[in-house]
Amino acid sequence: MIEITPAAAEKLSALRGGDPSRAYLRVWVAGRSCCGYQYSLAFDEKAEDDDSVLEHAGIPLAIDAQSSPYCDGATIDYIDESSGPGGFIVTNEKFGGGCSCGH
Repeated sequence: MIEITPAAAEKLSALRGGDPSRAYLRVWVAGRSCCGYQYSLAFDEKAEDDDSVLEHAGIPLAIDAQSSPYCDGATIDYIDESSGPGGFIVTNEKFGGGCSCGH
């Protein structure tokens, strides 16, 4: 359903540490623009009853029922600051945007 690159898995594992309040990486769709869906990530201590719960690259994921269809085929990557603006990026070729505004 969701792929996590080795760089993202390494960074997420470091951020999670052994903290039980960071048991799951919650992934959800935060909105849509002309360039595609905007994804958000946060740690959560528990999964809800209607969440899809899975694990990829050793990272437990919780995805709410509404976001789940839009997360199918997504990839979470981490870009190191030394190669540009650092941070996590989520891409999904299945739901890319169609405009050419450049944003």
